[in-house]
Amino acid sequence: MTLDALITQYITFRRALGHGYEKPERTLKAFSRAMGADIELSALDPGKVKAFLDGTGPLTTNWHQKCSTLRMLFDYGLKHRLLTTVPLPTHIPKRPPAFVPYLYSRAELRRLLETTATYRTHYFKLAPATLRALLLLLYGAGLRVSEALALDVADVDLAAGLLTIRNTKFHKTRWVPLGADLQWALTQYAAQRTVPAPESPFFPARDGARLQYKTVNSAFRRLRAKAAVVRTDGARYQPRLHDLRHTFAVDRLTTWYRAGADVQRLLPKLSTYLGHAHLADTQVYLTLTPELLTAAAGRFAQYAFQEVSQ
Repeated sequence: MTLDALITQYITFRRALGHGYEKPERTLKAFSRAMGADIELSALDPGKVKAFLDGTGPLTTNWHQKCSTLRMLFDYGLKHRLLTTVPLPTHIPKRPPAFVPYLYSRAELRRLLETTATYRTHYFKLAPATLRALLLLLYGAGLRVSEALALDVADVDLAAGLLTIRNTKFHKTRWVPLGADLQWALTQYAAQRTVPAPESPFFPARDGARLQYKTVNSAFRRLRAKAAVVRTDGARYQPRLHDLRHTFAVDRLTTWYRAGADVQRLLPKLSTYLGHAHLADTQVYLTLTPELLTAAAGRFAQYAFQEVSQ
């Protein structure tokens, strides 16, 4: 049996179980291309398999994710007697330290927004006003970059201050209300454009086409460098666009703690707002910062004092 035939059979099996299998499927198809789709299972070279896992950059958690996907594929092949050996490395490298998202300070956010006017105004697909409005939305509403770029004009009800996010990461549609300041900023941005068709992108490129992630990410890297927003903790990645979503979640939680709100009751609402399928997904964003830790400690001290006083 060929590798491609095994992968096709295995993906069909996983989907029949009702599993969402998009990311593993991409990994398996990339593996098939790397090995050669018509290669026989018996001809798989462990050295080439390891080279696929290693990739070209430094070790990341992606190595273990790819290895796990391949292991399940080969286990399926063994169980159905389609292969006799598993061509995976016997030595599994230690997992790298967990990735820590970057949390922007208010001063850094201000510099990023102010710098959009001058970072690059000519010969580029992304207009400064569009980049500024996009950054405001990513931080102000905690959207995924893909969700913001997928917005059509018809999805943005500025009069009601409401976004309709369609076909999200978990294949659902949700409504996202906007705060008054963000609603005003997006209204100002929209007023600069000629009246667009409802199905046109809310954040278009200069030529009117829908912006692509790589275009926005490239512009953001230039913007971040000019605004001197640099990570200095030795982490592998510099501050990313997606970190605006992390910052939104942590800032919201910190605000709730400082206001004396019932955070345990509000956390599921934050999860729904962010479009997470499970509450545990939201916990990834809630990185402890000194401000958050201080706010949480203050709430605990207040609670403990009340308990002792009674």
